[in-house]
Amino acid sequence: MRIVIISDVHGNLEAMAALKRQLGEITNIQGMVLLGDLIDYGPHSNEAIELIKELSYPVLCNIWGNHEEAIVFEKYVNFSSERGQQCARYTRSQLSENTKSYLMQEMLGKGRYEFDICGKKCLAVHGSLEDEYWKGIFPWDDLEEYGRYDYVFSGHTHLPHFFEKYYPKEDGLHRNRKKTVFINPGSVGQPRNLNPMAQCALLDLDKEDFVMIKCGYNIGREQKAFSAKVDAFYKNRLEYGI
Repeated sequence: MRIVIISDVHGNLEAMAALKRQLGEITNIQGMVLLGDLIDYGPHSNEAIELIKELSYPVLCNIWGNHEEAIVFEKYVNFSSERGQQCARYTRSQLSENTKSYLMQEMLGKGRYEFDICGKKCLAVHGSLEDEYWKGIFPWDDLEEYGRYDYVFSGHTHLPHFFEKYYPKEDGLHRNRKKTVFINPGSVGQPRNLNPMAQCALLDLDKEDFVMIKCGYNIGREQKAFSAKVDAFYKNRLEYGI
């Protein structure tokens, strides 16, 4: 089974459109994991949601990120800067009724979700078990509490990762080890890994084969759509993947 993992679109229409076109060239995608922060920062939250709705893959999970949670409940105090709070308030004022309905009815309304795929126990979390909205997972963290899962899908950091951690387990056949695979697909619309391309991930569960998908898009066109009411920091950073 092959699944596409998407996170942190952040209202970037050009990035999401380019990614949608590239995914259309890939055969046999059988499911989709959405890890939140589909809206905010970028100028096209409504339009990006509509593109996501057009993807025809079965949705295995669709969780909120910290931006959905903050904007729906008008909880802005956790943003690290005043410009982030201002941007979120502006985004809320621009949301269409269709987008509001999607956030409340099509998304799960929480930042974590447990589910099974092909007999594998999976955790989808926007942030981490420590804080499902505001603290990400990093390879150097203490990750002992994740040992009960086979796969952990996370977003929030905008930094892609794929790594495996081995936990002790009474299982002589597997030399008393149990494996958890950690995957972060990076960000579609606000990458911060010094690569400005739109990014997501493709996972083949049968092979445990992980591929990062990266595609260029018209950054300048997206930048021109930003409102003057949103700090220019958010459009300028798109050029550099920072």
